[in-house]
Amino acid sequence: MVRAYGLLTAQKEPVPLKSIEVELEVRDHVATVVSTLNYENKEDKLLEAVFVFPLPGDAAVCHFSAKIGQTQIVAEVKEKQKAHEDYDDALSSGQQAFLLEESDQSPDIFSLSVGSLPPGESASIRLEYVTELAVQADDGLRFCLPAVLNPPYQPQGSEGAGVQVTSVPASLVSYSLSFSARVSSPRPISKVESNCSLDPLQYLNTDQTQATVKLAAGHKFDRDVELLIYYKDANQPTAVVEAGQASAEPGSLMGDPVVMVSLYPEFPQTVMSSVASCGEFVFLMDRSGSMSNTRISSARDTLLLLLKSLPMGCYFNIYSFGSRYEHIFPKSVEYSQQTMEKALKTVEQMEANLGGTEMLEPLKHIYSQPCIPNQPRQLFVFTDGEVGNTKEVIDLVKKNSGSHRCFSFGIGEGASSALINGMAKEGGGHIQFITGTDKMQAKAMQSLRFALQPAVVDISVIWDLPKEVSVTVLSPPITALFPGQRSLIYAQLTGQVGAAEGCVTVKYSLAGHPSENQLHFSLRPAEDTGLTVHKLGARTLIRSLEEGEDRGWQDTKVKEKVVQLSVQSGISSSLTAFIAVFNNNGEAIQGPLLHKNISKDGEFLKARTKTFTHNSEDQNYNPLLQLVSLQEATGKWLLDPALPTALGKTNEEVEKSKPANKEIWATVLALIWLHGLKMDSKNEWDLLAMKAASWLRAQNGSNPYESAKVLFNTG
Repeated sequence: MVRAYGLLTAQKEPVPLKSIEVELEVRDHVATVVSTLNYENKEDKLLEAVFVFPLPGDAAVCHFSAKIGQTQIVAEVKEKQKAHEDYDDALSSGQQAFLLEESDQSPDIFSLSVGSLPPGESASIRLEYVTELAVQADDGLRFCLPAVLNPPYQPQGSEGAGVQVTSVPASLVSYSLSFSARVSSPRPISKVESNCSLDPLQYLNTDQTQATVKLAAGHKFDRDVELLIYYKDANQPTAVVEAGQASAEPGSLMGDPVVMVSLYPEFPQTVMSSVASCGEFVFLMDRSGSMSNTRISSARDTLLLLLKSLPMGCYFNIYSFGSRYEHIFPKSVEYSQQTMEKALKTVEQMEANLGGTEMLEPLKHIYSQPCIPNQPRQLFVFTDGEVGNTKEVIDLVKKNSGSHRCFSFGIGEGASSALINGMAKEGGGHIQFITGTDKMQAKAMQSLRFALQPAVVDISVIWDLPKEVSVTVLSPPITALFPGQRSLIYAQLTGQVGAAEGCVTVKYSLAGHPSENQLHFSLRPAEDTGLTVHKLGARTLIRSLEEGEDRGWQDTKVKEKVVQLSVQSGISSSLTAFIAVFNNNGEAIQGPLLHKNISKDGEFLKARTKTFTHNSEDQNYNPLLQLVSLQEATGKWLLDPALPTALGKTNEEVEKSKPANKEIWATVLALIWLHGLKMDSKNEWDLLAMKAASWLRAQNGSNPYESAKVLFNTG
């Protein structure tokens, strides 16, 4: 049985969703998103529709309202079971009702139930959420508005398993999207980029700290809409204090001021330039069907670069997974020319032919392997999709967080933000999203550099505040710090918060040396922040409490606290839902409701498109990758017959100035070519070039650099 998901029913009937309007407001690195979904019941019967859609995994859904005709109802947050009862009662008594709730399987999936919409009636749904924007490798801030067309893979044994699902073609999307953004920051806005066509950026003031941008006309919502926002002098530590809500009870989270601290730790250059010569590196690559064509090709290229960049003396293994999983070696092996060559031969044959996306079993196998003494385990996970057991996967990573670091990579628009963020967060690693024309290789190499640097340990946060002010930290403890990457801390401030100054210090140990970063900030509340900081602080505390309860909510006090926080703050949680009921004439419904599962929760966890452009110089011939493939595990190059071709030279030119030591000559040629002609890709080959330079320094002989420079005219 084949079912089409997205914005059609299984019977290919038209869906009542007419249009989506999205307004984005970005203040520094915090985004407020207001989405308006417009429905119309074109049937001749009362309609109930269920629309499942993705949101960022760390979003705080803070407002939900519905408008029918001239009547608007703002939804309330209620305990989930009570909300369902109210919804069912409303439908059975002939009332119109709307229910918005988070999926039980994953925190970045929401379902919206539109109940008892009369024939010919229109309804407008307004949804608002706030979220922090992730910092990219090039210091850009990433916002993503997910499309809603492709389903994830359901592991066997889960609900809906065995049902073959297909994507809805983009040409059948029957609704329109309008999208506009307003950006403001204390620092000038350099540029805004997107994977979609944009109208030109419009600055609103002369110092260019405010601007607007919108999608160009004619956009089809057939892919995620991604914005990358760049500020001048980015990565500056900041602290924003927000006054409490006047109507809220003093001493409560919403009644007290809340501070949001953004820190960008600075590490000593001596540590930054050094790399470890040990470690166990385990690469877990998605080979499900959706990884076909350019994605699996890019994955092979990425594994080539990773393998060539590993240090001598380390251990490694490569796993791949789909409906089943494979590994190259029974257990991790020592890195050598022989083991590297065996791994590369297997990588060259990798195809996207392993079926679905079942990640849990290979992870269990990896964690069942004993750790190697003095070889810290570093796990790299690459996937382009969804799993139906997101929470199980994240819980497994968390359970093993003491024995490894987990670096996660979301490939394309289909990757789950909850899965990718959760694995890296619980595994003390780093997160990368690879979308549009991003190069997988560059982002993977940045994470490898992070993995090769010493882990930051003994992290502590110390607050220095006036004696009349006390602090309650809302964020979970910081478990990982990486250079240039933001760390956020939310805290509730109780007491007489005036115009005084506060200070927060992050202390940690790096490569055996104690270090600290300090930020002084004013306690004077910022103006016109719309309780954004409170909403994010509440979301952070709710998520922390939810993630701490991995035994089925056995602690009723924690469960009650989550529900209480959610209701008081108006922020959604896994235990609550938004409910809006319209009172009408109260007549009982005559006949059954027409029920449309636009994307049935449980059968379809998340709808995404999966478009991806592989940005390479040439699919069939890439000189950089050709040169990299010739490098030995030790870092040197041999004077191989293929070397001149990779360098764009003839055999005669390469042989002409050849010194006595052919290996030194070949290695110098390769390094000069990289530094002279491939500086635009330096982040991809930097680590393997460092390994080559280290090999050169260990050799005794003449220095042929000048002859090599003449050959490439690099002076």
